[in-house]
Amino acid sequence: MTRLEINPVKGLSSEQAAEKIRAEGYNELPETQKHGIPGIILEVVKEPMFILLVASGLIYFFLGDVTEGIMLMSFVFVIIGITVYQEQKTEKALEALRNLSSPRALVIRDGEQKRIAGREVVTGDILILSEGDRVPADGILLSSNHISVDESLLTGESVPVRKIPWVEGQTEQHPGGDDLPFIYSGTMVVQGQGLAEVRSTGPRTEMGKIGTVLQTVGRDDTRLKTEISWMVKTIATVGLFLCLIIVVVYGFTRGDWISGLLAGITLAMAILPEEFPVVLTIFLALGAWRISQKQVLTRNVPAIETLGSATVLCVDKTGTLTLNKMTVQTFFAEGVICDHDPIGANSVPDICHELSEYAILACKKDPFDPMEKALIQLSDGDFGKTEHIHTGWDLIVEYPLSPVLLAMSNVWRSPDGNEFIIASKGAPEAIADLCHLPEPDREMLAGQINTLAAKGLRILGVAKASFVLSELPDGQHDFEFKFLGLIGFADPIRPGIPEAVAECHSAGIRVIMITGDYPLTARSIAQQIGLQHADECITGSELEQIPEPELKDKIRTATLFARAVPEQKLRIVNALKANHEVVAMTGDGVNDAPALKSADIGIAMGGRGTDVAREASSLVLLDDNFTSIVSAVRLGRRIYDNLKKAMAYIFSIHVPIAGMSLIPVLFNLPLILMPVHIVFLELIIDPACSVVFESEKEESNVMNRPPRQKDERLFTRKTLFLSLLQGFVVLAVVFLVYLSAISRGLNEEEVRTLTFTTIVIANLLLILTNRSWSETMFQTIQTPNKAMGWVFAGTLIGLALILIIPSLQNLFRFAPISLDELIVCVLAGVVSVLWFEVYKVWNSRHKRKEETERLIL
Repeated sequence: MTRLEINPVKGLSSEQAAEKIRAEGYNELPETQKHGIPGIILEVVKEPMFILLVASGLIYFFLGDVTEGIMLMSFVFVIIGITVYQEQKTEKALEALRNLSSPRALVIRDGEQKRIAGREVVTGDILILSEGDRVPADGILLSSNHISVDESLLTGESVPVRKIPWVEGQTEQHPGGDDLPFIYSGTMVVQGQGLAEVRSTGPRTEMGKIGTVLQTVGRDDTRLKTEISWMVKTIATVGLFLCLIIVVVYGFTRGDWISGLLAGITLAMAILPEEFPVVLTIFLALGAWRISQKQVLTRNVPAIETLGSATVLCVDKTGTLTLNKMTVQTFFAEGVICDHDPIGANSVPDICHELSEYAILACKKDPFDPMEKALIQLSDGDFGKTEHIHTGWDLIVEYPLSPVLLAMSNVWRSPDGNEFIIASKGAPEAIADLCHLPEPDREMLAGQINTLAAKGLRILGVAKASFVLSELPDGQHDFEFKFLGLIGFADPIRPGIPEAVAECHSAGIRVIMITGDYPLTARSIAQQIGLQHADECITGSELEQIPEPELKDKIRTATLFARAVPEQKLRIVNALKANHEVVAMTGDGVNDAPALKSADIGIAMGGRGTDVAREASSLVLLDDNFTSIVSAVRLGRRIYDNLKKAMAYIFSIHVPIAGMSLIPVLFNLPLILMPVHIVFLELIIDPACSVVFESEKEESNVMNRPPRQKDERLFTRKTLFLSLLQGFVVLAVVFLVYLSAISRGLNEEEVRTLTFTTIVIANLLLILTNRSWSETMFQTIQTPNKAMGWVFAGTLIGLALILIIPSLQNLFRFAPISLDELIVCVLAGVVSVLWFEVYKVWNSRHKRKEETERLIL
């Protein structure tokens, strides 16, 4: 291998470099303006739900209930802490990008080779690039000794690309593709040596442009957060208004303004839904923990609720659907095509032994090139135990790849020094040329090449030659080569990917592959994984020509994009969002970061993914397994379903509590509920609406139904109606018990005891009936829920103590009641929810009937 002539090159002087740093800045990405912890906290505490939490906590302190007040205020600090942590983690995205884009660099300064920090590289610097170096800046190759560069960080293409020296007049192109003279910051030299001149540094490089996009791309508030904020504002306003009415009405009608203020505070406590922000926080926090059990790390907690509404999953091929590892897939030897089975007893068929032997000999001993690594791995199995593996042979000469002849040859000498062989591999056309194949053989070979290429394989030809000891010729053409065959390589798909894609389709999620690889390879992978419309492929160059209105229309059905560059990935995601799709985007490279950040749900690879991709994402796959996404989507839908049940329960139970706080005041009847009663009920409601409903199992059809509409509210008209109807039915039953007790001449303490006991029993039964809106209580009770058991046991024990122990009776202003009266309270609670059980049975039968009619039609 010839050495690069670098001595005549002087490069810049130290003074010139220092002047350029002053004028252009360092070769690094600019830091974004950080909000700082005080700024983040200020943004957090301005949220209505947090203001309401603080207000509720202050009310408890005002009432002297320090324990409940501390509990609520602790939630405030926990939520603020989580938010500050997440915001600071997000700001590390550009910092990770800056570290990646500024490696050490070997340059020529003052006519000498100097190793400098990558951030000190300036335009005009002459870089010395060698195998294993990371390129510190964008530039052009001045000279090249068979240099190949891995540009997968920018293109997503798993195979390195060849580079050639720059010729005056060439215009810069996008990264990717062979035989171009342009090099890019952050890419890796995997083969050869070269001299390059720096043309762009810092934010002006291709990687820098991605960093600039990251600074401008942001995420909107999730629909759920916006909706809950609106609900909290509305209910808080209504509650405050009713509270004032109660104080005024009570003061004027009874002349007791202090008691009126207490009644108003009680109503405010009954109406103010402080559970909403608590429930949302607990659900998302526990949801993040549950999803982590499926090897998915949650970086942006609100993305959990968005998972259930995802309609499109944009997938990067390399490293996401595939293993990002080239492997030998197919052999063609002696006119026969054979498959390579790496785990089989005969991984390399006998007819392919000589082909494999010389393919390995044509590789370097410790290669960087992924296809050479794949060939070396052939010797790991049974084939490595045969005489075809020449571990004791010496490599004496290499004939490298060149733009003129896309083939390389190695000359080997046997241990005894008497035998010399030449192994050659390269582009099939180049190998055919080396072997001087006649035209009929070339036509037959072309047919086999087309057959393998149609499968998306990358193909190498292999040939051999031998010679007697003499002076070696200058070129490979001077040997008499014999054609041995072809080897097809593929980046195999991950196990379970077709099943995961099929499950996405059954869940109504459209899977779109966006890759920087070639269309033929992309189409082959798409067909293997069962992608819809896999035959229709849009290339990056075609995408550039499509105007926005046409793209929005075309992207409604398109599922395959090849040769896509970062800007185009971002454009695809934005076009999908413009069509009101909820977009999840997976990726692992720097090139994916803008699209990951712009998507509703950015999902980065944790193992092979770059720090930039991880920091820009909402979720990180810890095991890089695409199937984990499906598990996360399933959990996301379960979390949202259970959150919906919890919120419906909160609405339901607040109706009878607020009603029994308001009605006695308006109609000058004995007051039933006081702050101590509200606190007791909250001790049931808080764990019930958070822990009990959060731990509920998923509905049976969770992955066999389409995603919810993007504009669908947490409370649809039907959901809100049923929720409020549950509450008003309970209120009606409780009020009947209340009126019955008054009509029977019971004193105020006895009336309060019966009414409150009925509310507690009805509360427990509301929890039980809302565990599922499709299965009856008798079905759901067979499914264990430990949290519900603890809540039920604690509530019943607490109620029993209040009813039995005199000191607690006095605290709650209760009176002893008989067993018969207790049974009446239980029956009244059962009656209050019985109608909803009947509705669930009727609704299930109606849906089954509709499904049967649909199948018949």
